Amino acid sequence: MAGMEAARQRHLNQDTAGEEAASAAPKSWKIRYEKSWLHRRCSSLLHSDRQARKGGQLFSGLLAMNVVFLGCAFISSMIFNRVAITLRDVCILLSILKILSLCWMVYYLLCTSRKPHAVLYRDSHAGPLWVQGSLVLFGACSILLSVFWIGYDGSRRHCKSQLEILFPCIDIIFICIQTYLIWRHCKDCTQVQHNLTRCGLMLTMATDLLLWLLAVTNDSVHREIESALKGLVQNFLGNETSPCRCPNTTACFIFQKGYILLYPFNPEYCLISSSMLYVMWKNVGRRIPPHQTIHARPKFKLRGVIVGLVLGIAAMFIGICVFMAYQIQVTRSGPRQVFVLYYSYYIALLPLMSVGALAGTVIHGLEERELDTVKNPTRSLDVVLLMGAALGQIGISYFSIVAIVATNSRGLVDRLILTYGVSLIIQHITQNIFIIEGLHRQPLVEEPEAKEGEKCEDSDPRRVYPLEIGQEIRRVSQTYINTYSHLNWKRKALKEISIFLVLCNIILWLMPAFGMHPTFENGLEKSFYGYSTWFAIVNFSMPLGVFYRMHSVGGLLEVYMSS
Repeated sequence: MAGMEAARQRHLNQDTAGEEAASAAPKSWKIRYEKSWLHRRCSSLLHSDRQARKGGQLFSGLLAMNVVFLGCAFISSMIFNRVAITLRDVCILLSILKILSLCWMVYYLLCTSRKPHAVLYRDSHAGPLWVQGSLVLFGACSILLSVFWIGYDGSRRHCKSQLEILFPCIDIIFICIQTYLIWRHCKDCTQVQHNLTRCGLMLTMATDLLLWLLAVTNDSVHREIESALKGLVQNFLGNETSPCRCPNTTACFIFQKGYILLYPFNPEYCLISSSMLYVMWKNVGRRIPPHQTIHARPKFKLRGVIVGLVLGIAAMFIGICVFMAYQIQVTRSGPRQVFVLYYSYYIALLPLMSVGALAGTVIHGLEERELDTVKNPTRSLDVVLLMGAALGQIGISYFSIVAIVATNSRGLVDRLILTYGVSLIIQHITQNIFIIEGLHRQPLVEEPEAKEGEKCEDSDPRRVYPLEIGQEIRRVSQTYINTYSHLNWKRKALKEISIFLVLCNIILWLMPAFGMHPTFENGLEKSFYGYSTWFAIVNFSMPLGVFYRMHSVGGLLEVYMSS
């Protein structure tokens, strides 16, 4: 009995001691765990890497900004003071920038890209096929332009120096190497020599921007000369190249016509190159997580697309007829009739495009696809370029609307221009919303899944399911087919709308790209704003409008393939 009492007393003492120890122990949420040296070291390295990346982007951005400002100062001085700064001085500056960019591009191709672990990641969104195809096409046209430039200056060697013939030769080498660099390495996420690569990309991008600005300026001078020859301008001063004309030879006129025909492609090439170089600059030092890698991308197929394709082909055929009629009749004494035909075509086509884009936006809202929220520099740049390039035609439209309303013009052509301007603004806004909504949707890829299913079924042909399991599989498959058929009308409508807008934007890109410019040849806005002011507005905004149509084609193709 005494032994049992002693045991119970010891048990009580142990419980009391345990409770006191538990109460004396610190609470779990008050414990401060000491981080290991390795954890602190890795966090410090990650922080230093982010700081170094921001510092490199800041320094290379400042380099590009200073180069662009210097080039803009030269080009502006050439425009406003042709005696102090001539076109030859601007070409010398741009040739120096091209040579420096060429040195970096050759070094990147031969050294940087071949270093071990130089490219560990590749951005699958960067450089889609349509961008690479446009780059090669416009690059080839720019090379041919330089060839015609050499022949044109060679035919006028009595008033041209040999130094001026050297400029297009440098331009050919620059375009060839830059096109190969972007086509071959546009998806690279370079992990070595970050600062040198960023500075080289920014220097090359700044050179392309200055080439685009000079092309717009030279195009303005060219349009001014052409208008003066047609009698639209009576007094034109300050053109130093007007005395240097073609001799009466067939070769010189062929080079001149080829130069005029291919000239619009050069600004487009510069804009595409600048955008691709910016994406490469953003991807320097970028590490892409494995879950962001796209294993299967949708393919372009015209299966089941009928209505949109037929309507788009019809719009292109009518547009080509209008373009040919415009080119034939605009050189005659009374081009007012072709203005009516041109603006009537646009007034009939633009509302159809607006309705289609608006319907596509509504269908996007009815879809059950999730938004793609993954950080994507290429998609962000596409949205910025789409919105920025749209400002060109929107700006011209607003200027035209103000001029017509202020002058209270009631002519047929003036009323058509007013309707055309309003329709163009609405079409740009609705199409931008439709493209941006489509670019931010998760793509639907069904072919790889079907192939995988076929592979699983064919991998073991001897597999035999019981009767109950086979019936259940067929029932589930039938349910999936019914659900897919229920949702198929949305995808089919999106594909029809996308292909229709693609073909319409192609014809609306071709018409101004090959010399169809009634905005300047119509004299209302020019007489209202003044010749110089309106010429500056048109020739700065029109290349943006051409680039917008081309960029819209790429965005609409992305929407079509992801639907």
